[in-house]
Amino acid sequence: MKGVVGGSAKRRWRNLVIPVVGLVVLSMLVPLVFLLGLHSGSHSTGDATHQRNSQPEFGNNSKRGGNETGFSMPADLPKQAQPVIDTGPVAKNYTGEHRRSADESDLICEFRFGSYCSWGREHKEKMEDAVVKRMKDLLFVARAYYPSIAKLPSFENLSHEMKQNIQEFERVLSETTTDKDLPPGNEKKIPEMEAVIAKAKSCPVDCNNVDKKFRQLVDMTEDESNFHMKQSAFLYQLAAQTTPKSLHCLSMRLTVEFFRSSFDTETVLVEKFLNPDLYHYIVFSTNILASSVVINSTVMHAKESEKQVFHLLTDGENYFAMKFWYFRNKYKEASVQVLNIEDIKLFDHHKEAPMHLSLPEEYRVSFHRVDELSFSLSRTEYISMFSHSHYLLPKIFRTLEKVVVLEDDVVVQSDLSALWDIDMGEKVNGAVQLCAVKLAQMKNYFSRNTIYENSCAWTSGVNVIDLSRWRAHNISETFQRLVQEMSREEGTSETAALSASLLTFQGLVYSLDGSWMLSGLGRNYGIDLEAVNSAAMLHFDGNMKPWLELGIPEYRSFWKMFLNQQDSFLNDCNVIQ
Repeated sequence: MKGVVGGSAKRRWRNLVIPVVGLVVLSMLVPLVFLLGLHSGSHSTGDATHQRNSQPEFGNNSKRGGNETGFSMPADLPKQAQPVIDTGPVAKNYTGEHRRSADESDLICEFRFGSYCSWGREHKEKMEDAVVKRMKDLLFVARAYYPSIAKLPSFENLSHEMKQNIQEFERVLSETTTDKDLPPGNEKKIPEMEAVIAKAKSCPVDCNNVDKKFRQLVDMTEDESNFHMKQSAFLYQLAAQTTPKSLHCLSMRLTVEFFRSSFDTETVLVEKFLNPDLYHYIVFSTNILASSVVINSTVMHAKESEKQVFHLLTDGENYFAMKFWYFRNKYKEASVQVLNIEDIKLFDHHKEAPMHLSLPEEYRVSFHRVDELSFSLSRTEYISMFSHSHYLLPKIFRTLEKVVVLEDDVVVQSDLSALWDIDMGEKVNGAVQLCAVKLAQMKNYFSRNTIYENSCAWTSGVNVIDLSRWRAHNISETFQRLVQEMSREEGTSETAALSASLLTFQGLVYSLDGSWMLSGLGRNYGIDLEAVNSAAMLHFDGNMKPWLELGIPEYRSFWKMFLNQQDSFLNDCNVIQ
């Protein structure tokens, strides 16, 4: 009886083990299948963008060439939409067909890297070692098919032939990396490999294995492409920010000569510097050549050069070189005053806290719709804006009532005396407006401040400033208050600087006619030369400044013609090339 009971218990136990084991295996397979399906879905064809809802990334761009990063914002947003800050790489299907057009790829590139994309297209070099690259591509495809072909007994000859071709390609590519080093007769190997791959494609292979290999190829290629794109964009920014050796040499030579000489010419000109009836221009700059070109081009086209007075504000590092340069170089009957902003003592400033020069800042603003995947409605605009130093003008020039502020990357091609005849009414700042960017579109960046729906952004470059109304409206104090408020709330000073500038002058900007200034010559290769010739002023805003090797050759001649190419210091430092 005990044996019967024991045997029946063992049989019941064995009957229970089989379902339990089956359940365990099933519980492991179901999640695995789900994950594999999800992974496959993530590689399916179609378009995708990677979006981050975060604070915008600004970049200030000094006039030596600067960090041209930007921030983005949506156009025509629904009420709950948030700005899209970044996008991922261009999505494509894995048959090799790009889902987005070339134009959309350009828009995405500009959205991420700014004017580097334009520079990269213009300087794209012919692909070298095309044969070696072609061999590497064929080798990868052959390796993708070979494991599946080798498992098919009926294709033993094809498997052997494919193995031989793979080994031969590996041998050649291990010995050479350039086309010129390829062995004689190598041109026959590529058609042979192509024929073998064509045969392999006609075989009933396991698609999952081949698909996995090809996905590895695409992922690896995209990662490599993104790496090189980011590296190139970084080097481009580095070239834009670095002072050329020739300009550094010029500044050092002039500084040395300053201390070797003794002169004082400004004492007889003090009366002109304070006379409000003359035409006063303000230029912020640390670049000797750039400031010289803007002054020289202005004077050369002025009908009454004796009325032209230039106030050049620089820093302590470049002050002595600037002083000596403008002592040696005369601009008809115009007067030039060089000021070291670090030595200026304002009544409300402590002597122990010297001021520091900040140059006009440039921002790249990108728009696209957040409710659509396509970038066909995207656009990028560039805004050049006052720096913190500009808001000291009413305190530095207390006797002046009206001035024109020129950036040092401007070239003047006509008489500017008409700017002093403009009646701006109650407006403070006469500027070229950029109505492609409405302040209402940027309301997410303005915290709780009131925004006028029709207010347009404005750009610096040339600005007619009514200092008397500036003082009456307390513009400087308003700007400082807004910067402090926005810095506390947003946590980014760059965001606060742009937002505060636009809000400070909201409703106080007099719109200058667009014919006064043509912008984009430091970032846009597509400007018509007839438009360049006919513009009253040229603004080389962007990273590709005309004094850099990055400068756009078609426009650089408009800048170089106002340099004194016979100057011995320029020749000694190889500035003129």
